[in-house]
Amino acid sequence: MTRPTPCTYPALSSGAGPGRKRGLLDAMPLISLEAALVLSWSSGFVGMRFALEHAPAFLVVFWRCVVVALMMLPFVATELRRTSLTVLMRHAGIGLLAMAGYLAGIGKSIEHGVPAGLTALIADLLPIGTAVLATACFGQRLGRLAWLGLLVGLLGVLLVSKDALAWSKAPWWAYGLPLLGMLSLAMATLWQKRSDSSASMGLMANLWVQSVASAVVFAVLAGMEGGLLPVASVGFATGVLWTTILPMLGGYGLYWICLRRSSPTRVASVLYLSPAVTLLWAWAMFGEPLSWLMLVGTIVSGLGVWMVMRDGQRQGQA
Repeated sequence: MTRPTPCTYPALSSGAGPGRKRGLLDAMPLISLEAALVLSWSSGFVGMRFALEHAPAFLVVFWRCVVVALMMLPFVATELRRTSLTVLMRHAGIGLLAMAGYLAGIGKSIEHGVPAGLTALIADLLPIGTAVLATACFGQRLGRLAWLGLLVGLLGVLLVSKDALAWSKAPWWAYGLPLLGMLSLAMATLWQKRSDSSASMGLMANLWVQSVASAVVFAVLAGMEGGLLPVASVGFATGVLWTTILPMLGGYGLYWICLRRSSPTRVASVLYLSPAVTLLWAWAMFGEPLSWLMLVGTIVSGLGVWMVMRDGQRQGQA
């Protein structure tokens, strides 16, 4: 019986387009970029928790997208003018799934009373969601070691999050919001990886288009809840800047860079380590306690991630 052929994707670099020079991020080891991704991504849950103390979720993420767009516009204006409308619309669609869909699901679930720990756990089903969608929709075949690694990684997440898991009096449908958000990001991940136009835009221009597209959606949603004016407080400004710099620019930026250099399943599986780092953020910022079970869960998650990476290496060699 022949071995299943792994799904192949267009060769991509973390640079913008064809003919561009190899940049610093291209030269960095992939594992270093993945470590920075976990650090940046995990900060988003803590940052959102802090920001929601000062404003509704949709207003926070709207201004987060606006700040990103304003900050990056001077650096991407020339490239945007040279990019075709088809490419711009494709990246806008990816952004609506990756940012608007994902952030709306996560933010509103927390706002409606779903505990942050449970929300994070559902969101951290992303590796399995990505693998299932890749198999069902695109015919990608993972080895048994990869599937086992995904399950082991999930077990580690459960161990890490055990003390933070709880049910609340949130409406029943609110528990489905983070699941929908996770599936939205999984679809965006596969679309971005399979898109043959991904290499025709630089990372900054890509993020700008996705942020602007998401800002339009969040403007409508925030306007329906009240208004778009920012809250005049230091806490609101701090929350917006925190979620802009670390999880938005750092998290999404590194996510797309790692995706260009690796497989969707591997990149998503790395995020199994984010719950442990999130708890470290919560301990440092809010004084929340740590436990030995969290350490054990982190080790188990790390083992699962290693198994996924090892399967990818075997598939590549085959």
